[in-house]
Amino acid sequence: MSDVRRRLVGWTLLLGSVALAAAVGAPLIGTTRINLARAFDTTMPWADNVDAQIFFIARLPRVLAAALVGASLAAAGVVFQALLRNPLATPFTLGVSAGAALGAVLAISLKLQLTLWGVSAVTGASFAGSLGAVGIVYALARARHSGFSTNVLLLAGVTLNSFFSALILFVQYIADPAETVQTLRWLMGDLGVAGYGPILAALPLTLAAFVAFAWLPRAMNLLSLGTDAAASRGVNVVRTQQVAFFSASLVTGAAVSLGGPIGFIGIIVPHLVRLMVGADHRIVLPAAALLGAAFLIACDVLARLVMAPVELPVGIITAIIGGPFFLWLLVRQR
Repeated sequence: MSDVRRRLVGWTLLLGSVALAAAVGAPLIGTTRINLARAFDTTMPWADNVDAQIFFIARLPRVLAAALVGASLAAAGVVFQALLRNPLATPFTLGVSAGAALGAVLAISLKLQLTLWGVSAVTGASFAGSLGAVGIVYALARARHSGFSTNVLLLAGVTLNSFFSALILFVQYIADPAETVQTLRWLMGDLGVAGYGPILAALPLTLAAFVAFAWLPRAMNLLSLGTDAAASRGVNVVRTQQVAFFSASLVTGAAVSLGGPIGFIGIIVPHLVRLMVGADHRIVLPAAALLGAAFLIACDVLARLVMAPVELPVGIITAIIGGPFFLWLLVRQR
């Protein structure tokens, strides 16, 4: 077994165990203690089994959503940092999150109540907004001669972020106060999903993106040397950039539509993983996904307990942890 494969297996087993432990333990933690044996007791009527209702309705969907969103944003952060060759890039750099947020804010302000296959209008509008942002940014980034320009991609994404943020503020300004409060909570990042429908809706998109991610690590390693060096080593640079952009944007849109724009996951976890395993994307990408899942599950537990019985939006917890880490990272890399 090669050294890379041995390290990949070792880190995958270690971080996979951490993520599994977090996913198993998190539903048991809360202000109300539950009996796990009672929760899985099928002989008791569902209406009388409070432990089962707390476990399967209140907590387990949050844990699954946290795992899916955390893994998606962490992996997307790795891909965007490699695509843009910028260690400070995040899944939200290119305007995908802002487009998703604008769609959700419009759905909340217009009081859309349509639900299809367990997916609310807010979730659907959020994902539609993310796709619109992806289309606009990609159209602007297509250079006439080279076919794809990451510099234009970055500039278009930053500009679109600012434009959509201004539209969000305008919609909030003219909206009713009750809708503004709901909008603010969504913008802070919230994993209080209503059942398993939204998770199942986001799962196929996430799996499709991760299939594309599995093809990218070797090419991303070479792209880190520069596009010319990668092309001289047989990498189809334009195709790799397109696959990276669309797959990372797709998984970001799915994650934001499910949990809102939860910040710092896409920058904390990739850098933390690189400190542990090195810079090889063949190891970094799966390790970041596993650690991102465990990290967001832990943050969601803290969000439920810090001011219990009031539940904080999980985005507040990730920002409190991520802000100091980001500053430390800047000082360390100076």
